[in-house]
Amino acid sequence: MQIFALGINHHTAPLAVREQVAFDPMRLPLALHDLLRAKPVREAAILSTCNRTELYCATERPEAAADWLAEYHSLSPREIQPYLYTHPKRDAVKHMFRVASGLDSMVLGEPQILGQMKQAARTAEEAGTLGTVLNKLFQNTFSVAKEVRSTTAIGANIVSMAAASVHLSARIFENLADQKVLFIGAGEMIELCAAHFAGEKPARLTIANRTIERAEALAERFSGDAMRLDEVGERLADYDVVVSCTASPLPIIGLGMVERALKVRRHRPMVMVDLAVPRDIEAEIGKLDDVFLYTLDDLGQIVEDGLESRQAAVVEAEAIIDDRVGNFLHWMDSREAVPTIRALRDSAERARRHEVEHALKMLHRGDDPAQVLEALSRGLTNKLLHGPTHALNQAEGTERGELSQLISRIFRLHPGE
Repeated sequence: MQIFALGINHHTAPLAVREQVAFDPMRLPLALHDLLRAKPVREAAILSTCNRTELYCATERPEAAADWLAEYHSLSPREIQPYLYTHPKRDAVKHMFRVASGLDSMVLGEPQILGQMKQAARTAEEAGTLGTVLNKLFQNTFSVAKEVRSTTAIGANIVSMAAASVHLSARIFENLADQKVLFIGAGEMIELCAAHFAGEKPARLTIANRTIERAEALAERFSGDAMRLDEVGERLADYDVVVSCTASPLPIIGLGMVERALKVRRHRPMVMVDLAVPRDIEAEIGKLDDVFLYTLDDLGQIVEDGLESRQAAVVEAEAIIDDRVGNFLHWMDSREAVPTIRALRDSAERARRHEVEHALKMLHRGDDPAQVLEALSRGLTNKLLHGPTHALNQAEGTERGELSQLISRIFRLHPGE
């Protein structure tokens, strides 16, 4: 059984493709069960974020998982094949370590991905699809990410997606303290964005969510107010900045809704930031003259300035990861010997029981205990050495020499000394 990581991310696919293979978080357990039931996959976990969808599998046929990914999302394999990557064994382990450490993120070193990977592991564990191998791999992944973040400067001066949203808004509005900001959604990304915008002390901060209680709880943290999701259309004109990130499979904000809002605003500009996959804001809105629409791909462009200062940390992080990859692969390789070790112990146990039973019978009939112990030890010795002795006697030519060296190594012998 081999480990494979396969999927698409912001490096290989544009947002329009990524959103087609995104998973609804509420349906992930069912998807995992479907993957294991429909294909020759023995263990599986799915990571689905704004920037990537990845399957981590223990299987001998990674192409089966790739076909399942396309089939699950009602796509033909050729539609996603150009964007798909598959990492076997060593590359899969290294890839997961790099992803968790923030080395493969749109924002180098961003910490959010680690929490997302932990959630992917929890979901798989609760669904019963996280077996021994993947569980061990995830635990090693989290340990490596912690080591990288605590011993290198990879997390220093991070420009997160949340901070990038503020940065882009500040390009349009000279003073964010005069602006009203609307957040659509109440998840982790919105929470991070709200924290960053709250630091600018905007004139108003509002959270809109399908569940009003969650919106109110989050708004209270930042001295804001809340509204229901179905109120957004009629109140959109009140806001200068709109940041959206929900799990909705369909857009929340449509072209007509924004056009009506702009008329009420008398064409005062609006900044709209769409952090969702699939997108919450219809792409056509970006063509309106008075709207500055930014997507995840746009946000990635503004973080390049900080990359050079973090390159030295990347070198250190890669060295740590390479070393830990070797450790994990050694653990995997050692597992391959487990059946042989178990069979060897079972064979020895059978020989032990047989000789003990024979010795007990001798004692029961009154034989000398010393002679019984001698017979017991001799019988065990003969049984345990019969296999290697027979194999050595039967071997010929170079095989005999190789076998002789192997037996000497196993039993720590020093012939000729």
